[in-house]
Amino acid sequence: MKHSIVLIGFMGTGKTEVGKVLSKRLKFNFFDIDNLIEEKTGLKINNIFKKFRENYFRQIEAQIVKEISKEDFAVIACGGGTALNRDNIAILRAKSVIINLYACAEVIYERIKNNNDRPILKCQDPLIKIKELLQVRKDVYINCDFSFNTGGLSILEVVEGLINKINWFHFCV
Repeated sequence: MKHSIVLIGFMGTGKTEVGKVLSKRLKFNFFDIDNLIEEKTGLKINNIFKKFRENYFRQIEAQIVKEISKEDFAVIACGGGTALNRDNIAILRAKSVIINLYACAEVIYERIKNNNDRPILKCQDPLIKIKELLQVRKDVYINCDFSFNTGGLSILEVVEGLINKINWFHFCV
């Protein structure tokens, strides 16, 4: 039986906000990998990317995944790129149900367009960039136990839907 829940997916799909509410409903601990990286380094994600580049960020991320994967009864919100490293997913899968949260590019853009902390938005056309990255990452995000569309739903609606799907998943496994 898997005792934790890992939320993967593109930025803006609700992993952190849904994870916080889901963990309270289930009475699980909540961990946000991006926040843990910021705590460990003392830097905001944007600054890590500027100062040290993505490779350094991914190394720290992999360390955090190894540490956090040992937790039981946890909801873990991954950064949008955490699932790009197959080792990260393999480590998390050992004790966790992996859930891909997704939404269409337009919904994601509307959710994140005013957030200056997103390195991806620092380009000529963020919506086109989001569409490109969603296409590139499509095969990575489907490497999960199940997917859930968060588009057009409130956080509470997503949480209720996830709880129903998790209960069904555990019954069938």
